Amino acid sequence: MATNAEIAAKLLRDAASFFRHVGEQNDPIREQMDTNAQAYETIAGLVETEPTAQFDLAERGPDA
Repeated sequence: MATNAEIAAKLLRDAASFFRHVGEQNDPIREQMDTNAQAYETIAGLVETEPTAQFDLAERGPDA
């Protein structure tokens, strides 16, 4: 049986794949879709390796 973290990571990776496919079909938004995909893949990795880790959004600065 899969853990919640494993399922979440799979869903995030599936979303990353979706963004990449959309970007492949729409050159004007390809760069943004690749950026989205990279973000989702990064979070998928974090969910798998450190599922209970926390981070403070306030540390991101005024543009967050």
